[in-house]
Amino acid sequence: MIASAEVWRILSGAEKVYVASGQKTLTYEPHDSNREELLKKATGRTGNLRAPALKIGNELYVGFNVLLYENLAK
Repeated sequence: MIASAEVWRILSGAEKVYVASGQKTLTYEPHDSNREELLKKATGRTGNLRAPALKIGNELYVGFNVLLYENLAK
C-alpha cells in the first residue's frame, strides 16, 4: 500500500492530472488548495492510487473510462 503522502507526491509531480469518474474525465492542476479533493478522486477505498495510472510526459491519467483512453489514441 502507498501512503497518502506518497500518492500526493506522485500526483503533485504532474502538471495536469486527468481522473476518470464514471463517464466523465476530471482535470486537475495539482496544488495544495485542491489536494484533498484530488486525493479523494484519485484513490480507491484502500487509499491506493486507482488503477490504471499512466504517466505520459508531465501528465498523469488515473482510473478508466473509454473516452479518457480514446482521446489519448488521437
